[in-house]
Amino acid sequence: MKLSRAATALVLAGAALVASAAPALAHTELTGSNPAAGASLATPPTKVELTFEEPVSAVAGGLAITGPDGARWTIGKPTVVDKTVSAPVTAEAGAAGAYSLTWKVKASDGDDVTGKIDFTLTAAIPSSTTAPPPATTAAAPSTPVSTAAAAPAADTTGGIPGWVWIIAAVVVLAVAVAFLVRGRRSKSEGPGNEE
Repeated sequence: MKLSRAATALVLAGAALVASAAPALAHTELTGSNPAAGASLATPPTKVELTFEEPVSAVAGGLAITGPDGARWTIGKPTVVDKTVSAPVTAEAGAAGAYSLTWKVKASDGDDVTGKIDFTLTAAIPSSTTAPPPATTAAAPSTPVSTAAAAPAADTTGGIPGWVWIIAAVVVLAVAVAFLVRGRRSKSEGPGNEE
């Protein structure tokens, strides 16, 4: 009787562990970006925008754009309005091809969340042309960012994935239950219980 109570308590404790692990490891997700993931642009963007599920904080040096030849574009100081992080971009000379916007922000729980958005520049940037950063004005609400082209494959790792903790909890729980069942069988098959 005591063994079944212990097994029940162990199962309940394991279930509580699994239920509490997933929310603790959940982080905000990217819901939209400009440039959008997979976008083909004829001209370089003058501003980048990232929109998240919940408010985030900017991280110094958290935005970078790298081109096919390894050249990096200049990104100005990021600003945050509600759930959107934006920053001006100055694109120096660069070849047409694949570019990557890598980002790092701080989630509301204090953890860093990172990701990458790939896009393509369809025409080379002449060496004499630089895109000026947009003029800043008084705090105005940010323009909506298209979520239709947001990439669900954007990497948003910020630690150990929740599924790892769930699998670990299930394995520990299964081993504990097997140990308890084996101990119960050993007691019931002991020398005093033989017929």
